[in-house]
Amino acid sequence: MSALSILAAAREHRSRTAWIDDDGTLSWTELAACVQHRLETLRRGGIADGARVAVVGAPTRARCIDVLAAIEGGLPLVLLHPRWTGAERDFVLRSTGAAGLDDATDAAGPDTLEGGLETGAERAPIEDGRTLAIVHTSGTTGTPKGAVLSRRALLASARASAVHLPLGHDDRWLLCMPTAHVGGLSVLVRALVARAGVVACSRFEPDVFFALEGRAEPTRVSLVPTMLSRLLDAGWRGHPALRTVLLGGAACPPRLLQRALDVGLPIRTTYGLTEACSQVATARRNLTDIREVAGHPLPGTEVRIDARGHVLVRGPTLFDGWFGHPESPLDGQGWYDTGDVGRLDDEGRLHLIGRRSDLVVRAGENVYPAEVEAALDSLEGVVSSCVYGVPDEDLGQAVEAALIVEAAGAPTDEQLVTTLRARLASFKVPRAFARLSEFAIGPSGKPDRGQTAVRARAWLEARRQSESSPSARR
Repeated sequence: MSALSILAAAREHRSRTAWIDDDGTLSWTELAACVQHRLETLRRGGIADGARVAVVGAPTRARCIDVLAAIEGGLPLVLLHPRWTGAERDFVLRSTGAAGLDDATDAAGPDTLEGGLETGAERAPIEDGRTLAIVHTSGTTGTPKGAVLSRRALLASARASAVHLPLGHDDRWLLCMPTAHVGGLSVLVRALVARAGVVACSRFEPDVFFALEGRAEPTRVSLVPTMLSRLLDAGWRGHPALRTVLLGGAACPPRLLQRALDVGLPIRTTYGLTEACSQVATARRNLTDIREVAGHPLPGTEVRIDARGHVLVRGPTLFDGWFGHPESPLDGQGWYDTGDVGRLDDEGRLHLIGRRSDLVVRAGENVYPAEVEAALDSLEGVVSSCVYGVPDEDLGQAVEAALIVEAAGAPTDEQLVTTLRARLASFKVPRAFARLSEFAIGPSGKPDRGQTAVRARAWLEARRQSESSPSARR
């Protein structure tokens, strides 16, 4: 499919800027040469047509060239989060059978394409139903689940996004989030389809961001609220070239959103999910008031609310299902139950009330309590655990845990954190641990997460007050 071919893009646009990062600028011809060189290297290394390849989804030149090479060659990507532990990566590699690519491989290629762009032979088109990527989220069963995203679905998402966020050849989208996230992957796909440039910020720090912004003058940027907060704290006002800040990944605290609007940032809020290739509903214009956070569903995407208040989605951007699970996650009419809670207003705009009941969205990162609980419950001295999210002004939500522990030999907070950090990505590690004698139990006989969280928060507050009392300080 030529829309997803960087070689086709290079034949069309040659010397136009395709890539900007701290190491310099690449034209479409130069970037395509690097991609072709990398693809040829993979094939010489024994990667067969159609084989799954695992790529660390970092927003660096080398890793993005890996992603583009896989897309060019029709090799299904298995994206590994750069902050995963070795155990998390190994699980995904084993379960998918993907060939891991050498992180240290030099992705630099020749200065020009072999045979030249004009004389290079067109390859047979890749079927649009072929898998483009398997993007993992932490599963509700405690193990990562891989959403299978087809080339057709990601292309449909890019084209639907462009209806209200049109991209031209002179646009540049600043990529500062992992491509292991569908939000980061979608930036690469949207730019490729539109033949727009990418500005890659490989390390998200305000000073690095500001320097790159000043040099590359991006017109679009995707952020999660935590990123926005850090930039505003550092004095960000946006470059004059900037036309859109696409803000998603987690609920944005009203105070933070108001700060962004007060300094004149061109904010558009969006609601999306991995299973729909990123955006589901997005504001059609830049916000002028924090009450305008609701968004219209993307063209071609249908949204309805069921009797439980769950957001159901149907359309061409939906995933093909979970890797290794043959049963379809869609109902007989093609609807996918996101599990999120929302409402539609009279103008058809989606207002999100809450994410999946158990899901904690910390700074744009999805944390499923079951995964953290599985790690906690395996520790010496921990009888049982209940993990929950709490509102946080900077992070959107923070992760905390309630524990039932043995009377003797129970681990300290420091021991818990040290052990968990060896098993889980840092954003999944709870920031606080409450010790309870029992959890609240719901009608089903299972722990009531919400009521247990209330008890745990009360316990933590009592401990804080005790530690801050005059007698405790003496």
